[in-house]
Amino acid sequence: MKYNQNHKISQITENALVIGVDIAKKKHYARAFDFRGMELDKVIKFKATSGGFESFIKWTQRVAETHGKKKIVIGIEPTGHYWYTFGWAVIDRGLTLVQVNPYHVKKSKELDDNTPSKSDYKDPKTIAFLVKDGRYQIPYMPDGKYAELRKANNLREEWVQKIIKAKNKITRWLDIHFPEFLNAFSSWEGKTALMTLEKIGLPERITALTAEQILCIWRQEVKRGVGIMKAERLLKEARNSVGIKEGAQMAEYEIKLLVREYREIRKVLEDMERMLEENVLTIPGANRFLEIKGVGIKTVAGFFAEIGDIRRFTSAKQIIKLAGLNLKQSSSGQHKGETTISKRGRSRLRALLFRAILPVVATNEVFNKLHHYNIKEKEKPMKKMQSLIALCCRLIRIVYTLITKEQKFDADKLLSDIHRNNTLQEAA
Repeated sequence: MKYNQNHKISQITENALVIGVDIAKKKHYARAFDFRGMELDKVIKFKATSGGFESFIKWTQRVAETHGKKKIVIGIEPTGHYWYTFGWAVIDRGLTLVQVNPYHVKKSKELDDNTPSKSDYKDPKTIAFLVKDGRYQIPYMPDGKYAELRKANNLREEWVQKIIKAKNKITRWLDIHFPEFLNAFSSWEGKTALMTLEKIGLPERITALTAEQILCIWRQEVKRGVGIMKAERLLKEARNSVGIKEGAQMAEYEIKLLVREYREIRKVLEDMERMLEENVLTIPGANRFLEIKGVGIKTVAGFFAEIGDIRRFTSAKQIIKLAGLNLKQSSSGQHKGETTISKRGRSRLRALLFRAILPVVATNEVFNKLHHYNIKEKEKPMKKMQSLIALCCRLIRIVYTLITKEQKFDADKLLSDIHRNNTLQEAA
């Protein structure tokens, strides 16, 4: 993970054949170069099928044998999901697969012809030259339990977005047809509220019933927690509703569909979260992460889904950089720009950590003290947002230490920095 360009350049020796491949949905393009950037064969195109891949392998082997190359390095630009099957096929063949940053490809494609034009013929050369110059990284392809966890977490994220959309649709329907509904119910997601929307959602349908009849409908599925007073309150709100009454027949049909959709999505999410919990508990070190008060099973699952095996990193700094939480500054001469986080790397991991640190700071006494120290007691106090970002990085370092060194969470050790700094200030 550590960016060491000299080491990467040293891997592209005189015996290396560098292949640049431009990945697309149906056809890929490839060009071959030596370590100095001299092209060794004509550009080829091959289909994104098993037969096309076999023809690509035969071509690389022929070029390597013709020019006496013993090592083959294949560079790609990870565009969308099209590279997954090609990448796994390359790795299964025992060949070296590397990735270049799409941003670097975009910025460096003008070096040869001084034009920003893009083509399937041009991009493989740009990719190969970035590899030749050591501007690449080895892709991490999770396998086993980590692959299962990442897939489960990605699926959960997709269905979370679906349920958000479903909730927004129901909220919109209520705003149009029955804006007073939440005066009778604290939330429309409760069992009784959903039953009401599904069976008698429109105000005119409700006002056609008595409180006793409404209560009778509720008691078909809900035996406790509802009474005649709630039914009377619902009737009162329905009589005074300012909701739109036109298109009532389709509005009633619409809310039934929306409630059904919401129920189905929620059931799928519950199943996914159960499987996610089962998977994450098999990950080495997950239990140690959960020892930190305020950290939940979803946070742990999302964390390992994004980084994979934490033991593949040599330091916590690499995970911080992967999350885009490392600091950057633009300076020139006497001008010093503002220091901010880079926001490069895995945006989902960065968002997960920020969402996780909020309840941790709120419920964990140790992190709460650290946050208070950062914003009030430090010699150069931080802003609240700066402190939260700093604590995200601290959380990464703690988790890395707990798992890689097999230690237990020690609150006193974590607070030692505060005590040490206070002692130094008093001595001064």
